[in-house]
Amino acid sequence: MTRLTASDFDPEVLKLFDQYVHGQLDRRGFLAQAGRYAVGGATAASLLTALSPSFAAQMVAPNDARIKASFVEFPSPSGYGKLRGYLVEPAKAAGKLPVVLVVHENRGLNPHIEDIARRVALDGFIAFAPDALFPLGGYPGDEDKARELFAKLDQTKTRADFVEASSIAATLPNASGKVGVVGFCYGGGIANYLPTVTPKIGAAVAFYGQQAPASEVPKIRVPLMIHDAEKDERIRAGWPAYEAALKAAKVDYQYFVYPATEHGFNNDTTPRYDPAAAKLAWQRTMDFFKAKLA
Repeated sequence: MTRLTASDFDPEVLKLFDQYVHGQLDRRGFLAQAGRYAVGGATAASLLTALSPSFAAQMVAPNDARIKASFVEFPSPSGYGKLRGYLVEPAKAAGKLPVVLVVHENRGLNPHIEDIARRVALDGFIAFAPDALFPLGGYPGDEDKARELFAKLDQTKTRADFVEASSIAATLPNASGKVGVVGFCYGGGIANYLPTVTPKIGAAVAFYGQQAPASEVPKIRVPLMIHDAEKDERIRAGWPAYEAALKAAKVDYQYFVYPATEHGFNNDTTPRYDPAAAKLAWQRTMDFFKAKLA
């Protein structure tokens, strides 16, 4: 079966899907509006199915011999009390390694983000991917249910859990003490947020995430890398003010916009995935961490 890409969908359908994924439209609202663009035997429901993630193929298998992976739990007294995450290490590491926090989208620690953590480990880092949904039972195995649960989180506690995760990462048994963070969508927002509140983060990479408030930018003391999609009007709208604040605060940052891409272009489980942009952004990210967390 030929894999669908963003170009197979009307741009207005992609906008509706983005609104649906981020809670601005419910399922009924998406179906009602997307029906106007269903042609050639397609239905609004089939459009939604086609755009939704498929976890059938993963780049790095959970049992890949090159990695060691497990789920671990730690106290988080300022957050929800306890956090759980996916810990992945290279199987044959020589010496202690930097840790990269991997922060998921607004569906919790789903199979795609677990796969991302394994890819990070294959690039020579320890990856630690906390699950914000753990206090509510963890990722439920269904993307719609996951979004519904996510909306119920107390974000003050959730953010405190991610701050705690950065401290935990620095003290893991095989860790060097250097910690970076990479996040996607919601996680990109966390990647922008953490450097404003904790000194544990040594470098941050945000994929199409909400920017930190301009008033908080002067607190950033670490290098940033930002990846945005050209067609992501919602996220890119916040960039000019963020960039002005970064420049005023003399923050070391790199900003990349990937031509003709959609929000979520790094997520290989959906048609919005752009292989060329994802490959380039990933290489830039890994090179960035290798330089900044050495």
